[in-house]
Amino acid sequence: MATLTGPIIQGKQKAAVRWRLPIIVLVALALRLAAIPLNNFENLMDAAHIHAWEQGNVARALVAGQGFGSPFASTQPSAIMPPVYPLIVAGFFRLFGVHTAQSILAVHVFDCLINSLACIPIFLLARRSFGERAAWWAAWAWAISPYGIYFSAAWAWGTHLLLLCLCWLLYLAQDLERSPRLGLWAGFGLLAGFAGLTEPSILVVVPFLLALAAWRLARAGNRWLLPGALASLTLAAVLSPWLIRDALVFHRFIPVRDSMGLELWMGNNGSNLRWTSDDLHPLHDAQELTAYNAGELAYMDHKAAQAKTYIEDHPGWYAWMCARRAVYLWTGYWSFDPRYLAQEPADPENVPFATCLTLLGTLGLFLAWRERPFEVIRYCGVLVLLPAMYYFTHPEPYDMRALDPLLAILGCSAIVTLRARARVSSPVASVSQERGELAGSMEF
Repeated sequence: MATLTGPIIQGKQKAAVRWRLPIIVLVALALRLAAIPLNNFENLMDAAHIHAWEQGNVARALVAGQGFGSPFASTQPSAIMPPVYPLIVAGFFRLFGVHTAQSILAVHVFDCLINSLACIPIFLLARRSFGERAAWWAAWAWAISPYGIYFSAAWAWGTHLLLLCLCWLLYLAQDLERSPRLGLWAGFGLLAGFAGLTEPSILVVVPFLLALAAWRLARAGNRWLLPGALASLTLAAVLSPWLIRDALVFHRFIPVRDSMGLELWMGNNGSNLRWTSDDLHPLHDAQELTAYNAGELAYMDHKAAQAKTYIEDHPGWYAWMCARRAVYLWTGYWSFDPRYLAQEPADPENVPFATCLTLLGTLGLFLAWRERPFEVIRYCGVLVLLPAMYYFTHPEPYDMRALDPLLAILGCSAIVTLRARARVSSPVASVSQERGELAGSMEF
């Protein structure tokens, strides 16, 4: 009978996953769909929003047969937006019309679905990293996450697809560290390439995950060079069509997108009331749009030169702003200046929530280090690398959303670990208390 205990428990666990996990996904989806009319869905039909929705502008050009056009008010070709999400939006535009209420609602429903499906890899990833109980906590935490609910319902961007891809990449990375199977490594490269064409910032994480997996394979005496080379070649093959397109159109190598000059200048031009200068963006400034329309690459080069000149002339200011950006991304705090809060009225409520999420995640890393050092290294590497670029350019609130599931996993792991330690220590404490009371009565 004892020998059957293990299989019976495993069978019950698998059965629980089969029915509980879909319920969590459905709850997550219901919460996100319910939030769509509570956010800014109606505002998405405003002319000003349609003008400024960059993904939608590229999708409109695709539907019109103009290829990957500019996300601004321009008819020139562009490499500002990576291709995956505009293609998805273009698909909805073809089905339901360009910038119609039906097509925009469909885009938001898609985002909510993708965001909700992340509960699955979050559970699987957390179960491998920290155990079954932490995994269920993490899945439910993501289902009811305020960030997950709000941004999927209100922010039509590739952020949600990036979030889902990152969760699966981390799950696959755990497999890579245990197996040199070529198909597995090629699949990782395929998914990494797709994620890179969704949001190129994730490509800074991919070499780290591959290097860690290759090192652990080598440490165990398994082959690692051929699997690593295959994953890298697969990644390059997925990225190549877009890179070739950019080279043919612009006669220059462009690393997926060409907007780094503008992004650098938006955060480093002397303005510090807010983390970026939206009023100077070509979407909102007619003079900047005129300069952009003279040629995208020339404009980006000029903005990069302007930003670098300002940084060189004000190194102390730049260092201070980089530190402020890092603090903002991890705590939500930028300023309590009334002029700033007039633009970001939710910050006083968001700052304590974001700070607690970061602190819980950090605690989870600390508690797991002794027993699961490689899990900590993997999570910590992604948490350090992914947002680093935004410290030096400029941040946006959605830049951290792909990391929210990781912080949720680590935070839930911390809570489960502390609860387990409290349960273990409580009987000892009660016995000690009883012994103390007995000793006291004997002395009396």
